[in-house]
Amino acid sequence: MSTLSSRHDRRVPQRAAIYARVSTFEQVPENQLTALRAFGTARGWAVTEFVDHGVSGAKERRPQLDAMLADVRRRKFDLVLVTKLDRLARSTRHLVMLAGELEALGVDLVVLDQAIDTTTPSGRLLFHMLAAIAEFERDLIVDRVRAGLARARAQGKRLGRPRIHYVDVTRAAELRAQGHSWRVTARLLGVHPMAVRRALATA
Repeated sequence: MSTLSSRHDRRVPQRAAIYARVSTFEQVPENQLTALRAFGTARGWAVTEFVDHGVSGAKERRPQLDAMLADVRRRKFDLVLVTKLDRLARSTRHLVMLAGELEALGVDLVVLDQAIDTTTPSGRLLFHMLAAIAEFERDLIVDRVRAGLARARAQGKRLGRPRIHYVDVTRAAELRAQGHSWRVTARLLGVHPMAVRRALATA
């Protein structure tokens, strides 16, 4: 490709997916959409809107984001346009994963408020840096988990899910009928008093 050519053929109107999200139904996405529409229109892009209304950024599934990404994978868009990174991704790792997929598909990402544009070399460099940061964070988490497990083992703590206590409901009922307290009944059965209470309550 000639150096005069860009990542996409600019003679053809770019197909841009604009994505907006607000976390509650009391919020409105219009501020985001107005800025995104104006930006796309100024560049002559053909824009399609995807809006998640009342959806937390922490949620794994976001209907309109999922729909947009499905269309991106079908090569229906050349760019994805958002106002801020936190509108798009749940975490640095999620962001890097999305950015990597967009790059593999040849789809650019433009973030208005943070002046990110992967059509430029500096924008692509930023995402390489984010990928390195995400990998560093992942390694730190793994190291902390391993250190915590080793420390717990050294202190003799039992790891894994808590043991489920079996309660002989018939015997427990007999002991209670004989006037034994919850504590005494539990001690005679070798379980926790709350286990006895729950077993008799659900019997």
